Amino acid sequence: MSQPFATEWGLIGAGEIGGVLAHGLLKTGHPVFPIGRDTNIQTALSARPFLDGLLVTVGEKDLDSVLEQIPSAWFDRVVLIQNELLPDDWRKHDIETPTVASIWFEKKPGKPVKPLISSPVHGPKADALVAAMQSLDIPAHPVADADEMLEELVIKNVYILTTNIAGLETGGDVEDLWNNHQELARDIAADVIALQEAKVGKAFDPQRLMDGMIKGFDGDPQHQCMGRSAPQRMERALAQADELGVDMPAIKTVAAKQR
Repeated sequence: MSQPFATEWGLIGAGEIGGVLAHGLLKTGHPVFPIGRDTNIQTALSARPFLDGLLVTVGEKDLDSVLEQIPSAWFDRVVLIQNELLPDDWRKHDIETPTVASIWFEKKPGKPVKPLISSPVHGPKADALVAAMQSLDIPAHPVADADEMLEELVIKNVYILTTNIAGLETGGDVEDLWNNHQELARDIAADVIALQEAKVGKAFDPQRLMDGMIKGFDGDPQHQCMGRSAPQRMERALAQADELGVDMPAIKTVAAKQR
């Protein structure tokens, strides 16, 4: 089969974030081949064996079903863009060297892109993805060290889970959360950190994680705490904690008030 575009990328998950990244890839010379939800992924990929990257921007709940359909020949071209992402999410599918990004920009329907802080990216396709974001004036940077990238993923998870779960009780934005409900935020963050450590089997410096979360707060103080998926995030975290034997008293207290 002829290879019309040596740098063409595939895209699975053409939502708001996927659309932004596709725009950046196009601006930097990478044609994008979208693979829709109703498309057989293996069939689509077999028709485009020359694709240089495979951007996966589906939601967390759909990630497993998508990765199950990707043939092993594509594993080093996979680029994962999800919240709550940790190495086991790709390793359980025998994917060892994907490109992963911790996305720190927001894109709501009908609204412009709003960067919070620079988005770190690690893996074989990091440079291309960083260039794509930078072409849209979205701050991004490559991360060479896998352990450093793991910490970046955990920081984003602490930010997302803490703000979403605390927001179920407080509402409001992250500035209000930190200024007026800091004890609650710290307690929930401590629970989230304990869960992250159990999931990856490694201890982290809690102050570095807290500092990373606060940096995210400072990047957009008016960022709303509670997204529509907040209840699902909390229930997922509680289920994971039960499975791993992690006590999360602050999150359990919030959950009890919601039931």
